[in-house]
Amino acid sequence: MLALDGALPFELGIPHRIFGRPRDARGRRLYEVVTCSIRPPGPVQTDADFAIQVEHGPEALATADTVVVPASYELGPVFEQGVLTDDLAAALAHIRPGTRLTSICTGVYVLAAAGYLDGRPATTHWADAERFQELFPKIEVDPDVLFIDDGDVLTSAGVAAGIDLCLHIVRRDHGTAIANEVARRTVVPPHRDGGQAQYIHRPVPDPQQASTTTARAWALGRLHEPIQLRDMADQESMSVRTFTRRFREEVGVSPGQWLTQQRVERARHLLESTDLSVDQVARDAGFGTAQSMRQHLQTALGVTPTSYRRTFRAGSRDDVRAHGGT
Repeated sequence: MLALDGALPFELGIPHRIFGRPRDARGRRLYEVVTCSIRPPGPVQTDADFAIQVEHGPEALATADTVVVPASYELGPVFEQGVLTDDLAAALAHIRPGTRLTSICTGVYVLAAAGYLDGRPATTHWADAERFQELFPKIEVDPDVLFIDDGDVLTSAGVAAGIDLCLHIVRRDHGTAIANEVARRTVVPPHRDGGQAQYIHRPVPDPQQASTTTARAWALGRLHEPIQLRDMADQESMSVRTFTRRFREEVGVSPGQWLTQQRVERARHLLESTDLSVDQVARDAGFGTAQSMRQHLQTALGVTPTSYRRTFRAGSRDDVRAHGGT
């Protein structure tokens, strides 16, 4: 964790809360979380009326397998001109090649100014996305998503989207069951539907317009069955066209994209927690065939169902080791 002057306490606390919770079957912590600043140990001022005492200097970055840069409102030339200050550049120089880099909200400006995002996709708070794109034209900015996982570099949208990103990292590292347990203890959903589009200010809709909540609940109870768009629209007594528009406004993605996301999550859960065959998992998750499920998991996760099960079966977690310092 790199704590910068002007840090937002909420964002600064997210990684400690999420990464500090996961444990393996023997109760051992799966992450070691260390906070450092760009100066020798001492106080770091937040954007609130208090400072935090940071016990580690920038040398700690050399020990990290993952570096998280939370938001700050005092980035100075990083935010204004897209260039690093000398002390920030010196601190980042401690990061080893191959280290996983992560930002929360406007922390993405630091990664961008350091050149880590050139030619890559990234996101930030929707209110900053246009300016961020203008300042860093070489970056492919997506203002609609909650986070982007580009392998060794991950970026999140604003504020609470940092929770979504950190839970995603836990899920990627250690599987759905552990990530879901962390989410339950944090009292947040393990996976939020849609993206930032649902939070961008729009004119208030007609209060007489129905939401799509009933249709989503109906579909979640029938993921193992074929579900047509017409069927979902009927649950809300809407035309397909109206339902599709309302669904995208509320959830941020199309009904078809949402269904695929839910089926992938269902398949992950079954692969981790049951002995069902791959064919049966595919049927129960609503993919129909193992080939179809394989294609969707490859697209969403980059692995086959068999590889995913081998990595994240609950019975294998006795051998899980910490993913390294964060």
